[in-house]
Amino acid sequence: MSLAQLHYTSVPPESGGSGVRFTAVTDGIARPLVEEAGQLLGYEPPRDAPGRPTDAELADFPQAFSHSALSDGGRLLARAVCVGAEPGGRRSAFHAHAVLLPPGAGLPGGALPITAWNSPHWAAATPDGGVPEPLDSLPASGLFYREGLIGFAASRAPWLAGYVAGLRAIATQEEPADSPEAPRIVLVERRSADVAQWIALAGHVLSAADAARLTFTTYTRRPREAPQRVLGVLPGDARGLAEQPHRYRVLDCTEGAHPDADGARDTWAGTAARLWLAGAPELFEEAAALPGGRFHPGALAAVALRAGVDPGPDGRAEAAGWAGTHARDLDDELLRILVGALCAPNGEDRTAAETQALADLFGALANRAPDDVTAPLAALVLTEAVRATGTGARTGAGADPDAKPLTPPGPPASPAPSTSSASPASPASRELPLLPELQLRSLSPEFKQRLGAELAFELRAGISAGLSTDLPGTGRDTSRPVGLLRIAGILGVDCAELLPDLADRLAGALLAEPESAYTPAVRTALEDHFELRVALLSALDRLAAADPPAATRLLNRTTLSLDGVQSLPHLRMCAESPAPWSVTGPPASGADQDRVAALAGVLRAAGVSPFAEPPVLRTAVRLVWADGTPTAGEARRMLGETGSDAHRAAGTWATLVAAALGGPGDDPDAPDLAHDLLRSFPEKLEPRVRSALLLLEFAGDLRAGRAPTGWTVRARLLRADAEPVEPGVLDQALGALARQLLSEDRPNGELYDLIHADDADLLAAYDRAARADATRERLRTVPAYTADCFIAWSSFPGANPAWDRTRTALLDKVLRPAVRSLPAEDLAAVEESFGRAGRHHTEEFRTWNRPGTLSRLGLALRRRTS
Repeated sequence: MSLAQLHYTSVPPESGGSGVRFTAVTDGIARPLVEEAGQLLGYEPPRDAPGRPTDAELADFPQAFSHSALSDGGRLLARAVCVGAEPGGRRSAFHAHAVLLPPGAGLPGGALPITAWNSPHWAAATPDGGVPEPLDSLPASGLFYREGLIGFAASRAPWLAGYVAGLRAIATQEEPADSPEAPRIVLVERRSADVAQWIALAGHVLSAADAARLTFTTYTRRPREAPQRVLGVLPGDARGLAEQPHRYRVLDCTEGAHPDADGARDTWAGTAARLWLAGAPELFEEAAALPGGRFHPGALAAVALRAGVDPGPDGRAEAAGWAGTHARDLDDELLRILVGALCAPNGEDRTAAETQALADLFGALANRAPDDVTAPLAALVLTEAVRATGTGARTGAGADPDAKPLTPPGPPASPAPSTSSASPASPASRELPLLPELQLRSLSPEFKQRLGAELAFELRAGISAGLSTDLPGTGRDTSRPVGLLRIAGILGVDCAELLPDLADRLAGALLAEPESAYTPAVRTALEDHFELRVALLSALDRLAAADPPAATRLLNRTTLSLDGVQSLPHLRMCAESPAPWSVTGPPASGADQDRVAALAGVLRAAGVSPFAEPPVLRTAVRLVWADGTPTAGEARRMLGETGSDAHRAAGTWATLVAAALGGPGDDPDAPDLAHDLLRSFPEKLEPRVRSALLLLEFAGDLRAGRAPTGWTVRARLLRADAEPVEPGVLDQALGALARQLLSEDRPNGELYDLIHADDADLLAAYDRAARADATRERLRTVPAYTADCFIAWSSFPGANPAWDRTRTALLDKVLRPAVRSLPAEDLAAVEESFGRAGRHHTEEFRTWNRPGTLSRLGLALRRRTS
């Protein structure tokens, strides 16, 4: 078959043309197709090209060798070269020689388009007579031999993964090939021959059909306008393309690899690059024949492992996952080779993802593959699980100096481009893999015994030190030690003596960070390991006695169950306790009854009597009043219902004392509570606290009218012994004393003691009580009381400045307004009340009540008492 040809060249303007034209075209090519081809042919010399290049300089000009798609489904394969300067030297001349490949057809013999690079049949001039000579083939130049491509790939190692990732994107694209959004690869090279070698690499990576359809050009000055998918450009012509990574994958091979184009986060691309660097490009075809196909990262990594090429940690993880998924479709020999390669030393730490993939692979192969296949895999999985996160057993204190690794270290891996965005996880940041426990338990007893003996030291060290290091951002790692305990159980390693310490550390972590510490691994371990469950719940019960709110948070925020374990009184109370009032807010009414009743309910949940185990009472009190102290009324009810012996043994008597002394100054229950506490705990009260309670009790006696005389003296003595006195206690005592001193029934001498005590706090309390609404109301309604207050506030002028200021203010600001508001009959009743105390009081009252005579009265009173 003869290939249809077109010759397209630049023409001097004086020839009458438009500057470029077709100079030779095979007969029979439709005119629209010729015009379409003209849009794809052309040549612009490099920016820095000489105006009149010599033959030697022309040889260094880039060749624009292109393979383009046509609208009819055919292809245009062309080469355009610079042939010198046009007459006049104003611009360069070029010649393009192209062949048309009809729809569905390719080059003779099925050769890929790129093989025609530098074929000797490409012409650089128009054929004589303007008629193309028959052309049956475009024989290859021989440039793209296997070893040469392998050497070229090695020289471009930093960009190799990014390139094959771009090829896969092109082959698997969903957008139409001519879509502006279709992905493109831009290769920045100084030689177009190097771009051609890049394109030749694609012939091994892609299927034959995809490689035959791949459009490309080895050189263009205008990459944004070029329709091909792989574009070769000189340095400087790709400026700005890297800013559109969704469309252009720019690989600048004249500088460093672009961070978004090097394929570092693409496992398949990384493995593909390793195959080229290992000189094994034929493995792409082997992968294509496996489940998942050519572009499956696991399939490609599997053939790499079978051939002895290490695909890196991510590749090994993909291979293990792929083998587990397709285990039923793979023959035993391939599985044997693949498992052997996965288990072989590789000179680097395995990542958490790789270890998990190996564990999953073992789970898929167990009970299906022969023991000689699964046993090494099980040994590796368990060994990696034990050693993955670093127990400190080999490097820390107490390390076994004779401990040996289960497998000798292998040789260093051959250099290869990075295939993972994250380096293998450091020992301190790895998690245990999820293990197929049922399959592991089915291993032979001899195997488990041997492996258990080898790992016993590290297992025990890991269980002992598993919570000693905090993982960054995650708090204490609780999954690791319980995971190691499960492995120890699988291998028959006795760790019973480690359980109490492990339980204590787990309990502390759970109380500190319930959500993060109660991991699925911990939950599973507690479900399956009864001894650990008993030890942990017992440890939590002990800690709950010290911090009940923390235990309540744990039980409220996790699914930790208390079933199946006896006792646990403190935890059971935490599970039963109501939400603290700081969360729900105080109830509108009935708070005393509610919280005391709640206390009784919490104590019932403990299942033991506070008399038999007093600490439960302390826990219950802290649960119900987690946000503060009981009120005096609540405390008095608690004492009455529970009895002093239980509170004395539990230490909660101090809470009752705090309720009495810490309450407000108007709490009516505080004095009675103080009386009960003095009677119930005399041996527990230190002198200051005892005096404060006595002062509070004295306030109750004053209020009830049963206090013996000598009020002021006793109050001041008790206060002195109780210093520093709580504000509420002082308010209770001074307020009660002041109200009694304002009573008509006060004993003789009490007012004298008040006045001459010269006590500022007591006088202030007296002043406040005199100004209270209740006092003002009595002054307006009880004439005898009005007369009594006038006598009291007129007494002992000049006794001390503080009393003078107080009594004068009360006469002027409290008594005078009340008297002025009285009707005549009430005023007469007041004067009549004075008669029993002495006629002179009546005269003084009339004089005091006469407008403008206050000062004269004061002077007269001073004269009379002087």
